Amino acid sequence: MEAHSPVDELGLDRATMETKKDMGNKFAQIVYEGKWFTPLREAIQAFVKSTQEYVTGEVKFKLYKGNIIKAGTTSPYSLYSESLASFTTGELYDHHDADGFITLFGLPLKVRAMKLAELEKNKQ
Repeated sequence: MEAHSPVDELGLDRATMETKKDMGNKFAQIVYEGKWFTPLREAIQAFVKSTQEYVTGEVKFKLYKGNIIKAGTTSPYSLYSESLASFTTGELYDHHDADGFITLFGLPLKVRAMKLAELEKNKQ
C-alpha cells in the first residue's frame, strides 16, 4: 500500500482517486459480509481494474527506525506537469481561465450568503 498509493496519486485525477477510495471501502464491506459472488463486487472490481491500466512507476523509500519515508515517485503516465503546477503563463494555461471556475465554484456560497442575509433582514 505504501508503494502503490503514491503511483496511484500520480496517474489518477482527483475525482477518480476519491471514487476509488470509496469503492475500496465498499469492496471491504462486501468481503466482510461474505458477498463475494455478487454483481456489485464484480462491478467494483472492474472499476478498480480499469483505473489501474496506466498506474505504473517507481517509488523510492527511506527506511529509518521502523518508519517508511517517501523519497520520490516517478511514472511515465504522471498527470503532474511542473509547467502547469507553477502556473507560469504558456500555451496550456491562461490565468484568465480561472475567473470562470472561481465564479462557478463559488456560486453556491454566494447564494447561501444572499439567503442568510435575506433571512437576517426579515428577522429585523
